[in-house]
Amino acid sequence: MPKKIKICHVVSADITVKFLLFSQLKFLKRQGYEVSVVYSGGRWKKEIEAEGIKTKDIKITRRITPFYDLVSLFFLFLYFKKEKFDIVHTHTPKPGLLGQLAGKIAGVPIIINTIHGLYFNENSSPLKRKFYIFIEKIAGWCSDSILSQSEEDILTIVNEKIAQPLKVKYRGNGVNIEKFNPEKFSENFISRKKQELKINPDFKVVGTVGRLVKEKGYLELFFAFKNVFKKFPKSLLLIIGPEEPKKKDKFSPSVVKEFGIEKNVMFLGERTDIEELYPLMDVFVLASHREGFPRTVIEAMAEERPIIATNIRGCREAIKNNQSGILVPEKNPDKLAEAIIFMLENPDKAKEMAKNARKKAESQFDEQLVFDRIEKEYKELISRKL
Repeated sequence: MPKKIKICHVVSADITVKFLLFSQLKFLKRQGYEVSVVYSGGRWKKEIEAEGIKTKDIKITRRITPFYDLVSLFFLFLYFKKEKFDIVHTHTPKPGLLGQLAGKIAGVPIIINTIHGLYFNENSSPLKRKFYIFIEKIAGWCSDSILSQSEEDILTIVNEKIAQPLKVKYRGNGVNIEKFNPEKFSENFISRKKQELKINPDFKVVGTVGRLVKEKGYLELFFAFKNVFKKFPKSLLLIIGPEEPKKKDKFSPSVVKEFGIEKNVMFLGERTDIEELYPLMDVFVLASHREGFPRTVIEAMAEERPIIATNIRGCREAIKNNQSGILVPEKNPDKLAEAIIFMLENPDKAKEMAKNARKKAESQFDEQLVFDRIEKEYKELISRKL
C-alpha cells in the first residue's frame, strides 16, 4: 500500500472485540493497516492495546435509547472527523447503524458493515420484522460493502431490498483451526482438566457455550436435561458463558433449582480457556432461538465434538443433519432430550458425526479464509475509492 490505510472497527462491547474480532484485527495489523476500534469500555482494553490496536471508548447501548443514541452518533461523528479514517467497518445492528451514519456524515471514504446475523427471522412478528428491515435499509444506504456471515442472510437482504445485490458479499465465519484442534488434548490432559474443575470422571458431560439469556434456549435445555438425567444419572450439564444482567431475557443460574437439576449443573461463567473445555464434552448443544452464524458451533466442529443444534439460520448452514451433527426444532425440549440421549447411547455414531464435522470445519470454516475475503474486499474498495 502506498500509504498506511487507517481503519476503525465499531462494536458495542469489548467482549465482541476479544472473542469475535481479535484475530481479525491482529491480522489486519500484520498486513500493514493502522487499526483502531470503538467500543463501550470494558476490561479487555490493555490486552487489545498491547497488540498495537488503538481503542476509543464511546458508549453504544444495545437497546433502542433515542437520546443516548443521538449522543453516541455525535461522538462517533467527531471522532471520525478528527481521525480522518479511510475505512470505517461496523459490526452488529446498533453499532452498524450509528457507525455507518456517523461515517457517512463525517465523509469517511469507505464504509463497510458485517452482518453477524439479522435481528429478525421467519418467526418474528410483522411489526418487529418491518422495524428491523427499515433500520437495515438505512444502514445499507450508507454502506459501500456489506459482508454477511450467512448465505441465508444474503438472500434475505436481497429479497427484502435492504441493499443493492452487488453490495452484498459472503464473508462466512471461521475459527483458528489449530487452536481448536482435538489432537492437542490427550486423555491425560482431559483427566487433569476434569480434576481441576472437580468434574467426576465417570460422568457424561453435556456442554454448551453462550451468554446467560433465554434467547440461547437455556430453559428448553434445562427441561431436556431433566429427562436426560433420568436416563443417565451420572451426567453433568456444563455451561460456559457470562451473565447478562442488563438484558430483558436474562436469568439467574439459580433457576436450575426449579428443574431439580442443580446438583448436576456447573456454571463456569466467562472463560478464556474455551479450547480446553470443549474436549471435556461428550456432547455439545446449542439450543438457541436465533443466531447469525454461531461461532460456538464452529469451535465444537473444529474440536471434533458430537453436536446438537437447533434447526435455525446459521446452525443449519454449519451442520448437515445426521451427518455432521443433529438438528432439532427450536423451543422443543422433548426432541432436544431425544437427540442428547441418542448421542450418549450411540457413541460410535456420535464419533462418526464428530469426525465429519471436523473435516467440514477444516475445509470451510478456517478463519484464514475469512481474513482473505475481508482483505480482498478492502483492496478492491481502496483501489476504487482512494
